[in-house]
Order: sequence, then C-alpha cells, then structure tokens
Amino acid sequence: MDVVSDAISVVHLGHPASHRVRTRGSWCARLDPYDGAGFYVVLKGNCWLLPDSGVPVPLGVGDAVLLPHGAGHVIADSPVDAAVAAKKAVPFEQWLEETGQTGQAGPRARPDHDETEMLCGKYWLDCSRIHPLMAELPEVVHLPNRVGSHLELRAAIDLLAGELDERQPGSCIALPNLLDLLLVYMIRSWMTETTSGAWPSALGDPVTAAALRALHSDPAAPWSNDRLAAEAGVSRPTLARRFTTLVGRPPMAYLTWWRLILAATLLRDTPDTLSAIADRVGYGSPYALSHAFQREFGTTPGRYRAQAASRSPG
Repeated sequence: MDVVSDAISVVHLGHPASHRVRTRGSWCARLDPYDGAGFYVVLKGNCWLLPDSGVPVPLGVGDAVLLPHGAGHVIADSPVDAAVAAKKAVPFEQWLEETGQTGQAGPRARPDHDETEMLCGKYWLDCSRIHPLMAELPEVVHLPNRVGSHLELRAAIDLLAGELDERQPGSCIALPNLLDLLLVYMIRSWMTETTSGAWPSALGDPVTAAALRALHSDPAAPWSNDRLAAEAGVSRPTLARRFTTLVGRPPMAYLTWWRLILAATLLRDTPDTLSAIADRVGYGSPYALSHAFQREFGTTPGRYRAQAASRSPG
C-alpha cells in the first residue's frame, strides 16, 4: 500500500452513497455537518456551494468539489446569504426526494429556468483516527473544469455518471468501486494543485517518499533509523532531518504511530485476535501492543473494538 491509499483505507467505512440529480427553478438544500466526506460534480447548468465557514463557491459544468471533513453547507441555484438560506433551504434528504433522483425536476420547477444536473455523494469516515494527510485537506476542495486538466478524474466522472444513469449488470460492484476511485482522484488532483500542503511536499521529496513507501509497504519489519536510511539511499542524519521537517515527527515515531493506527483499523474491521494483530503490525506480543495502544489512545484494544462496532454505519 502507498501512503495515500493507506490514509484513505484507515478511515473509510461501509459503502458510499451516490445520486444523480436534475432540478430546475429556485432551489436550496442544506446538509448539516456529519462524520464523512461529500462531493458534488456538476454535469449541466450551474449552482453554488455555500459552506458554513468560508466563501461561496460557484460551480459550473464539469466542476467537482470535495468536502473531506463533512462540513455543513448549503447547495443552491444562487448565492443566497445565510439568513435567506436559513429560511429557504430544505433538508438535503428531503431535497433528494423532491427531485426524484431519477431525472425529474422538483415540485418548484419553472420552465423558464435552465436545468441543473449533478452527481452528489457521501463517504462515511472514521474521523477518530485520521491520517495527517487527510486532516490536511481544506474544508472545501474545489476542482474547476479546465481543458486538459485532471484527465483521470474526468474519466471517473464519466464512468460514474453512466453507471448511475442506467444500472447495468454488476452495478452493485461497479458503483462503490467507482465512487472510491473518484475519491482517490479528487485527493490526487488536490495534491497536484496545492502549493501549501505539507504532505504533497513530503511525497514529492524523493528521500522522504522512499522512507514512507518502505514503512507503509512493510510496517511489521524490524525497522531502524539505519536500515530506513539505507532504504532511502541517504545518511541517517539526512533522513532524520528531511523526514522530520516534512512529516512533522521523526521516522521511528511515525512508524510507532502508524503501527497503532493499523492495529486500530484491524480491531475495527476484522475479528482477528490481539495476538494476530500484534504480529501483523510489528509488536512482539499482545501485551506489548496493548500497553502501547492504551498509551496512544487512552483505552484498551477490547474497548476500542466495542466502541468502533457501535460507530459503524452498518
């Protein structure tokens, strides 16, 4: 696994939801904050995203927007202010029912208004143990449609739109996988465009990237600073300096943290015993893992597993 794949996998829960919506006229819908990430892709017409904090975002044909932290927001046909939105906006789920989600205009449709068509969806995320790469994403990731940009993302959007437009044999497998692919491509597109993110810089640095790739490929290996430096092809001081500057913690501290995040993920997603999990993440015994886990998370592995089960979207 690479860092981006791992960062997504440790927080990803259940199956994502998606809809293809067509609407006309004056419309305004609100989605309250939630534990997850949401997206919109405009296929026809235009609309506005109005986040609870931040500036309104105009969306045109081909634009994609990701809300990676589940920020509350309003989606509307025009840039209404907060006071108007509070009175006019209907709950998002109600708005989906009104539009029919199948190409029918909402009950307030007026023939003199252009139609807006979009894809929208939601990913359920376990935000309690989020990787810093995901935490670094801004509240709103706006990816405007520009000729020649984000070709992989555009291809995924086309495939997803076609799959939602007419369900084909195998769509139960195709849809969630296309939605996961869309999430990866939106994050990847942000990484190629941002000029301020620490993690894009870390993954763009050949030394730090090589070290991270090694740690994520085999976290249970008996890593040391010397062995990791050799893997990255630099001296130990050089690795320590560049890794710590870009990642925010020394290599072995990052490895310890990442092993415990993996342990938490396995406790959440598998029935594996603590002994099996300890072996998979590089701890010599269940006792050693349990001690480290409680020090990091403030709870025992058993209690964490029970709490994770209660948080699962099913």
